[in-house]
Amino acid sequence: MQLGLGTAALGRPQYINVRQEVPEGQDLETFKAQGFSVLENAYNLGVRYFDTAPGYGLAEQLVLEWLQTKNDPSIQIATKWGYTYVANFDINATIHEIKEHSIEKLKEQWEVSKAFMPHLRVYQIHSASLETGVLDNEAVLIPLAFLKKEHKLEIGITTTGDNQVDVIKKALDVTVDGQQLFDAFQVTYNMLDQSLGKISRELVQQEKRIIIKEALANGRVFRNKAYSHYINLYGELERLAYKYKVGVDAIALQFCGQTLPTSILLSGASNTAQLQENLKLNTFHLSEDEILELALFKIDPITYWKERSHLKWN
Repeated sequence: MQLGLGTAALGRPQYINVRQEVPEGQDLETFKAQGFSVLENAYNLGVRYFDTAPGYGLAEQLVLEWLQTKNDPSIQIATKWGYTYVANFDINATIHEIKEHSIEKLKEQWEVSKAFMPHLRVYQIHSASLETGVLDNEAVLIPLAFLKKEHKLEIGITTTGDNQVDVIKKALDVTVDGQQLFDAFQVTYNMLDQSLGKISRELVQQEKRIIIKEALANGRVFRNKAYSHYINLYGELERLAYKYKVGVDAIALQFCGQTLPTSILLSGASNTAQLQENLKLNTFHLSEDEILELALFKIDPITYWKERSHLKWN
């Protein structure tokens, strides 16, 4: 399975996750050095796909600085536009990011992101939605088509929310000068929210790049007393983890990888130890019966996203 590294947890000290631990009193330079170390260790462990965004705090800057130490054309960078990080690394901030899908924001953030070339492969609308109207906005779509042609980029979207499938269907219909615009789709998919399965075959048939994010359901796949309604899921995941001598995280990632075998799985690891555990997904293979058993734990997308909305930044 191809595992990529998402950098949200490396670029800002808070993220929506029920298990992430950030050392108290850690200064920004120490935090940055830790992130740099994780990038370097990921590379040494064979990771070549790195996903970042302006909305991830200092992540773009961090990845760019790290990239300048490498001379390897196999490294692929994906970044996004549309969110601005505004928490200023304040652990007490009430607002962490602001969405804006305007042409002005595209121009502003492209001026920074273009520095990733020639490693930049995927350029995405961050959390594209029907509400912002970005998929109908020719003032944005035409410039994106220009960037695609001019720099040989894959233009993509990331999706969030219970209507992910509707957003993907809408995006597949977007054309500029008679050509489909979007090539890559970064989508939340895991044992709880399997809605991507409704359209994954079509994406594969159209040879679109599928990138899976939040494969660990923001930490909800790990046993937690606050989510006692997942007790049976926890038991099954722990049974399989014991059987294959890996962590629950590797089981969850393997489920995603085997059910969508052409996809890239994003690790959200905040340290090297977590990344090493994630990479153990390549040491075993779940049986067909085990995949079917795990698939039974899916829940309604509306329920999934309502529960996710109550998770805290930590």
